[in-house]
Amino acid sequence: MHVACTLYFQFKHLCRKLQKYTTSGESDTYPLTFLKSLNNELCCAFFEYVKQISSFSNDNLVFFFYSESYRYYDLPFCIPDHVKLEEKKEDLGEVLNEDRLVSGPYELDFLVDKDSEMLCRKKLTKDEVAQFRRAVDKDYYFEMYYDELPVWGLIGRVENREETEDTKYYKYFLYKHIHFDIHYNMDRVIEITARMDPYSVLDLTEDKEVDAEFSYTAKWKGTDILFENRMDKFMQTSLPHILEIHWFSIINSCVTVLLLTGFLATILMRVLKNDFIKYAHDEEAVNDQEETGWKYIHGDVFRFPKHKSLFAAALGCGAQLFTLTIFIFLMALVGVFYPYNRGALFTALLVIYALTSGVAGYTSTSFYCQLEGTNWLIKHKLLARKRAQTTRFKSTVEITVVELETRGNLVKNLVWTGCLFCGPLALTFCFLNSVAVSYSSTAALPFSTIMLIVLILTLVTSPLLVLGGIAAKNSRTGFQAPCRTTKYPREIPVLPWYRSTIPQMAMTGFLPFSAIYVELYYIFESVWGQKIYTIYSMLFIVFVLLLIVTAFVTVASTYFQLAAEDHKWWWRSFLCGGSTGLFIYTYCLYYYARSGMSGFMQTSFFFGYMACICYGFFLMLGTIGFRASLLFVRHIYRSIKCE
Repeated sequence: MHVACTLYFQFKHLCRKLQKYTTSGESDTYPLTFLKSLNNELCCAFFEYVKQISSFSNDNLVFFFYSESYRYYDLPFCIPDHVKLEEKKEDLGEVLNEDRLVSGPYELDFLVDKDSEMLCRKKLTKDEVAQFRRAVDKDYYFEMYYDELPVWGLIGRVENREETEDTKYYKYFLYKHIHFDIHYNMDRVIEITARMDPYSVLDLTEDKEVDAEFSYTAKWKGTDILFENRMDKFMQTSLPHILEIHWFSIINSCVTVLLLTGFLATILMRVLKNDFIKYAHDEEAVNDQEETGWKYIHGDVFRFPKHKSLFAAALGCGAQLFTLTIFIFLMALVGVFYPYNRGALFTALLVIYALTSGVAGYTSTSFYCQLEGTNWLIKHKLLARKRAQTTRFKSTVEITVVELETRGNLVKNLVWTGCLFCGPLALTFCFLNSVAVSYSSTAALPFSTIMLIVLILTLVTSPLLVLGGIAAKNSRTGFQAPCRTTKYPREIPVLPWYRSTIPQMAMTGFLPFSAIYVELYYIFESVWGQKIYTIYSMLFIVFVLLLIVTAFVTVASTYFQLAAEDHKWWWRSFLCGGSTGLFIYTYCLYYYARSGMSGFMQTSFFFGYMACICYGFFLMLGTIGFRASLLFVRHIYRSIKCE
């Protein structure tokens, strides 16, 4: 049997801390205890016993985060004669997760102890020594998969780095011996850990040829842990006191935001109540009195916005992303995304996004038909009349023109819907994938995987998008407006600068962002770092709070805009609702500055993909904000008498 090995570029600041432990002279030089206290998911792996367990090596080298990863044998490790390099067939999610597994060099037979088993010998050239030295200096670490579950270990250590910044005093050592502790219960393997021997090292400080001899030890030990409970260790991703601090931080943030929201809600309700009383009194007292405030613009408030097709497409994309998020949360809450279920999340995201494209098509086309309600009605009445009353060629040509114009508008709307989110995402991916190819990183997707994604988008996403649009067209209803829109719009009065779009977006996006910024750190550490996030119930609570606060602050912003007699609230409510996505992207700058990331690939991957994620949040929260504002506007104008 073999164990699967993977090489990663590890966090610099994390490994620098670990170096203190690896040079302390303790027997378990690979600081598993320290790693466990920092990240419980490290240190061990579980697997089910079979007579011949294949071993694969995940070919990743990661510096600070997973997007910069390389193949295991990109470093000049020796390959034993008995090892036949064999690549494991990966599913779509594993490929998207940057896993490229190849057979590893270690033989771990069930219940067979091995003491200082010779792995292989190799004479390292000067160039190979320099290559290993650069890897040790940048804190490379490997990741081994034994029956699909991981074990980690540093490949070397740097001495004197904590004492001085002068590199000429640094000493570089490569670990030559790894010790495996494997625990079993009856015929089940329960746990496996890896420790590096601090005394079995190879000095890489000088540029000279050296003889390297690699070995390993395997010890099997019995345990009382049941096979059914083997994953409990991975689910505890934080120490109890850290988890308690996490909960207290979230509760404190939620209470603070809810108090502020409740305070603003109370004020808004009192103001609305006074407005209703005032307008009712004005109607009874003086009918010809000039109207002021939001009632004054009742003939313009439901005037449709500019760029109706783009607006409807944005709402469709936002509805699809919201549906996608809900399904992902449901799968997470029922335990689908358990630790080290490699690629499950990426597979779910791709498949659910493809299947929910019908939601985008239906929502976008339905709303577009409502916004074009008058034009649609006239065209279809004309079309029906001409079909019923004439068969002359000239009339047939007129019917064809109307049909083509109608279908052209629908096609344009669906194209907008299909490209509004996927377009920027595809362009970003093409650029970043080219960067990964130039770096020879496993983050670069193979051509076959790219073609598979294109086929999914072509054969699943596009047809469902069109079917959703057709269903919406056939079941279209008119726009429900409680007030009649006047023929000519009223002039909007000159407003102070802080009532313009950008200041309103800044004020509106801050409160929802403050509700989630505590949780953002843990999410970023999970996405871009080595921590595993499993407290999905807490994340779901924060998400629900985000939706509530976004809806409320957007409604409040819309009210104050209408009270200032500004009737162009459609796009404003969408932009204000989605402005939280801009705050999240601003937080990316703060996280990047503190993270220690460097290099063009890391920077481009981080800001490129985070731009796509924040853009998705912008569309989703913008849709939530507009829908809440639309319900609010309809409610307040139904509550008064409009001529």
